[in-house]
Amino acid sequence: MQNTSEYLCAYCGEPNATFVDLSGGMQQSYVEDCQVCCQPNVLYIYIDEDNLDIEISSEPES
Repeated sequence: MQNTSEYLCAYCGEPNATFVDLSGGMQQSYVEDCQVCCQPNVLYIYIDEDNLDIEISSEPES
């Protein structure tokens, strides 16, 4: 099952939409390029088990 969620780019601060695969677990992390500036962001995804709310934080890939 996939849901769409947004995160702010760690480089340019622009919002980005991304797909989150809920079957990947309640805590996930992966690298995704910003749709605006093309810089790689490390995304940390946390999914609330009770209501499936998705929270995403990002940081620059080092």
